[in-house]
Amino acid sequence: MRVFITGASGWIGSAVTDELLAHGHQVVGLARSDESAAALEAKGATAHRGSLDDPESLAKAAGAADGVIHLAFKHDFTDYAGAGRTEHAAVERMLDALEGSERPFLLASGLASGVTGRPVSEEDPSPFHGVDSMRGGSENLALAAADRGVRAVALRFSPTVHGLGGDHGFIAVLAKIAKERGAAGYIGDGASHWAAVHRTDAARMVRLALEKAPAGSRMHAVGESGIPSRDIAAALGDQLGVPTTTVAPEDAESHFGWIGHFFGMDITASNARTRELLDWTPTGPTLMEDIAAGAYAV
Repeated sequence: MRVFITGASGWIGSAVTDELLAHGHQVVGLARSDESAAALEAKGATAHRGSLDDPESLAKAAGAADGVIHLAFKHDFTDYAGAGRTEHAAVERMLDALEGSERPFLLASGLASGVTGRPVSEEDPSPFHGVDSMRGGSENLALAAADRGVRAVALRFSPTVHGLGGDHGFIAVLAKIAKERGAAGYIGDGASHWAAVHRTDAARMVRLALEKAPAGSRMHAVGESGIPSRDIAAALGDQLGVPTTTVAPEDAESHFGWIGHFFGMDITASNARTRELLDWTPTGPTLMEDIAAGAYAV
């Protein structure tokens, strides 16, 4: 299968690219720079120069592919609404290019939801609708395309997709803050949880979803259902050689900055339906094992 991947040179996307190439698929990866293009071509992929700000170019690449995996997102926390509008426009045009083809369109999403008191399941719909909602309402926009002849699938990634070798996501940010502050903090009693998944497990799940997930389905890239934030902080403190401390909820923003809002969220999720449907079993190291191995040493 010839697959167009946005975010192909990113943390998750590069692992997905490797996974697809290893299983006989061809990869065309979106590249914003010469460096990204060269990295993709060195793997044996083809580079498509462009960006999320050029939806017509994205539509052209999507229309020429046998399937699309949309992993890129403009993580601009200073203009998150603008990033959502960019996301909505990009997804809309790629779906237009695939309409009526029954080709797969896999979209990266998250586990944030209105569900409380239990883990989020694959049956729980996203509460975000419309261009002005979180991530431009792209999950619901994509899944609605199942009625337009597109095999649309939502890929819901854990808040942390961890591993050795260059993760710049949430855990890396928390580690940097712990080093700067001289203490690894957690909010309140540290009872909030984050789901987690190893990068290689996530990549394998994406490949399996491309090959066999049905239209309109939601797949959970979840290896561990939920890890208490105080345990995450303690593991980072042990690795960095700093103490662990609680941070009052009202001080979370001043202590952690923008990530304080996310670190205080309780995001737990089930992977039962995903495991069953894709015959997928996470086998990679746990988050604690990766932290102990120095993945987030700063």
